[in-house]
Amino acid sequence: MKRETFGSRLGFILVSAGCAIGLGNVWKFPYICGAYGGAAFILIYLLFLLIVGIPVMVCEFAIGRGSKKSVAVAFEELEPQGTSWHKLKYIGIFGCYLLMMFYTMVGSWLLYYCYRSIKGDFMGASPEMIGEAFTGMLADLPTMTFWTVLICIIGFAVCMFGLKSGVERITKVMMAALLLIMVVLALRSAFLDGATAGIKFYLVPDFQKMVENGIGNVVFAALSQAFFTLSIGIGAMLIFGSYLGYSHSLTGEAISITALDTFVALTAGFIIIPACFAYGIEPGAGPSLVFITLPNIFAQMKGGFIWSSLFFLFLTFAALSTIIAVFENIIAFDMDLFGWTRKKSVLVSAVLIILLSMPAVLGYNVWSAIQPLGEGSTIMDLEDFIVSNNLLPLGSLGYVLFCTRKNGWGWDRFIEETNTGAGIALPKGLKTYVAYGIPLIITIIYLKGYYDKFCQESMMTLILWMTAAVVFLGFVFYCALAERKRG
Repeated sequence: MKRETFGSRLGFILVSAGCAIGLGNVWKFPYICGAYGGAAFILIYLLFLLIVGIPVMVCEFAIGRGSKKSVAVAFEELEPQGTSWHKLKYIGIFGCYLLMMFYTMVGSWLLYYCYRSIKGDFMGASPEMIGEAFTGMLADLPTMTFWTVLICIIGFAVCMFGLKSGVERITKVMMAALLLIMVVLALRSAFLDGATAGIKFYLVPDFQKMVENGIGNVVFAALSQAFFTLSIGIGAMLIFGSYLGYSHSLTGEAISITALDTFVALTAGFIIIPACFAYGIEPGAGPSLVFITLPNIFAQMKGGFIWSSLFFLFLTFAALSTIIAVFENIIAFDMDLFGWTRKKSVLVSAVLIILLSMPAVLGYNVWSAIQPLGEGSTIMDLEDFIVSNNLLPLGSLGYVLFCTRKNGWGWDRFIEETNTGAGIALPKGLKTYVAYGIPLIITIIYLKGYYDKFCQESMMTLILWMTAAVVFLGFVFYCALAERKRG
């Protein structure tokens, strides 16, 4: 079966950026940026994007373009005979499925709120009513199920039409609309009375805040955000590399995608932070910011019906672009592994993802008593923890090791694949840093993530999770070292 390709370079960049751009750009980045020193934090964040995020993305793209396959069989195409690197594919497969098991539900929240905003349900509502609307939605199983199924159907319907006619065409439209809506909302927010204080909080360097939070904590927060913002580690980017031609080098493409992702994150801050300051509402992070704090602001704002509708439309596009991108990955698994047609893979995958999304939905109502990560946690929190704190960093570590080790794909073949085409080349002299420096940074991120997650928990819980972490990390290193004696 002939491999599909993108219709244009712009299509590749927008689809890949759409995969990277997600809710973390909106409900986390603006808050931590302001809280950790504004522009000072941004500079550290940009530095880590350059030295960690972009090189790992290049590795993922290179494996995709070099193999012309999804992560399900990419390693088999490139690994030396007798090695075990292909076992890394399970991180990608499980990661994509697990991500969609809760991300589809969160996307459905946004679609539902977009619908309610267009209806004008939040206009004139009191803060109590807006807070109750969110908790009421979570407790309403039929509503949650309907909107989760609907966004799954929309995403797979786009993928049914293929890469060019479906994924690329629709994502280009959504991304163009998303960027336009964001600029309009940012301008509106910047000219609100009292917005200047919010802009200052957001962007003016505040080194005192860095000292108060601890320089180490600020640096690690910037490093973590830079690492996780690009959706690297589970093959979500690899698939688009497999559809890419050889006209441009991979480093230049990765820089373009990273720049677009960063623009969205920064612009989201211009939308949210000044508006919070203008209406005297404390900016926070997480779902409460999007579903409680901001609807409260729109309810008070002149023309709030319009701005609320545009805001949730922008967020829906951001979530849906990621959902479509990962759905395309899942569909490609079946096509590569089993030789299925796109139509069959779409139908089977749609049913499977809808069923697998139900535990997260039930976790907020019928199964709310299940609190796997401690009191107040949900099934979604567990799924998110497995993906964000385990599969993303471990998958990224595996890609970097595979591309740099002699018993893997090897640095020479990797660098040749990466630098083929016009544009920015990855310097060959970076081999030592990419081969040893980046794995060290990823390992630190991984272990620090466990410490932050469980430092408040009982010692036994911490020991159990750390034991699981060590076993998982050992599996990845095994793939790199198992054949060293024979290599």
